[in-house]
Amino acid sequence: MKVIIKEVTDKRLLKKFIKFPNRLYKGNRFYVPQFIASEFSTLSKAKNPAFEFCDARYWLAYDERSTIVGRIAGIINHRYNQKTATNYVRFGWLDFVEDLDVLKALFDTVESWARANGAQYLHGPLGFSEFDASGILVEGFNELPTAYGKYNYPYYQSMVEQLGFEKEVDWVEYNIKVPGFVPEKYSKMADIIEERYQLHRLKFSSKRELLAYTDEIFQLLNREYSGIHGFAELTQGQIDDLKKQFIPLIQLKFVSVVKNAQGEMVGFGICLPSLSKAIQKSKGRMFPFGFIYFLKALKYNDTLDTLLIAIHDDYKNKGVNALIFNDIGKAIVESGITNIETTRELEDNFMVQNLWNKLDYRQHKRARCYIKKLSS
Repeated sequence: MKVIIKEVTDKRLLKKFIKFPNRLYKGNRFYVPQFIASEFSTLSKAKNPAFEFCDARYWLAYDERSTIVGRIAGIINHRYNQKTATNYVRFGWLDFVEDLDVLKALFDTVESWARANGAQYLHGPLGFSEFDASGILVEGFNELPTAYGKYNYPYYQSMVEQLGFEKEVDWVEYNIKVPGFVPEKYSKMADIIEERYQLHRLKFSSKRELLAYTDEIFQLLNREYSGIHGFAELTQGQIDDLKKQFIPLIQLKFVSVVKNAQGEMVGFGICLPSLSKAIQKSKGRMFPFGFIYFLKALKYNDTLDTLLIAIHDDYKNKGVNALIFNDIGKAIVESGITNIETTRELEDNFMVQNLWNKLDYRQHKRARCYIKKLSS
């Protein structure tokens, strides 16, 4: 196929860039579109605080009939490169029809830009931050993604690997069946952990109360996620932006915050009712009627997505993670939740994965970050 690459240089092309996957996956019952308005904000230099330390360019691939057949973004996260002392360029927002010529043209374009910027490696799919969709799905093509995951066709893996990319890391996801009750021994264990380490769980009666702790939550996240692949410390601008995104969706009963006797935050966990089906029904639009699906999903749901958990390093082997999930677990059972979907976590994150050992669980999805060393 003859392929023509065009850079996205205006809002009209950016709109086509954002909407291309909706056409590519039309009729696929496992595809969950992204919020269109949110994608505009993420990809906009004027609206995304990550551009304080990132550079990015976007490209569309066209065939000889001027039909869009692929897209890709190139991102330089200078903060991450400084932290790792390595010149990486990330690729992201990768989608393409099943044609190797299309994928090669897209990668040739982003690789050329990467070399021009002195990059040593090209890796991805990765976004600007940990909160953007990442990875190529390599297992779980008949599973519904979480709202913060991303679906792709099975051919992505083999075609990316044909062009010289190798596995860098994998993320895995689990489905956990919720028992009809929280076993008494878990509650007793939580009480013992609380007393032994002089911990206490905060209770929130309003989102305003929770908001007062969000900066502290993100400070703990920044500290404990610092060694995670692809993570760069969130700036205050990014934190403020994330507050606007997540606070309206959060259900207080699915939030657990733990402090020690000195008032220091030692751990937190946040889960959300699954929004995947609501996003499918709304086709990625909140208005004019999409918000109705979201309100229903937040109130009436049998599936919960784990969103974030972070434990202070000094407390990681003291059962704080079990304390958090016991706390949220009571609300899960009382709310009639029957399934928990974990969002993507690194395959060697055994601390979190060990939480499911005594439950009915299965690892059902796997996504991969690829890397390629660039020649001079």
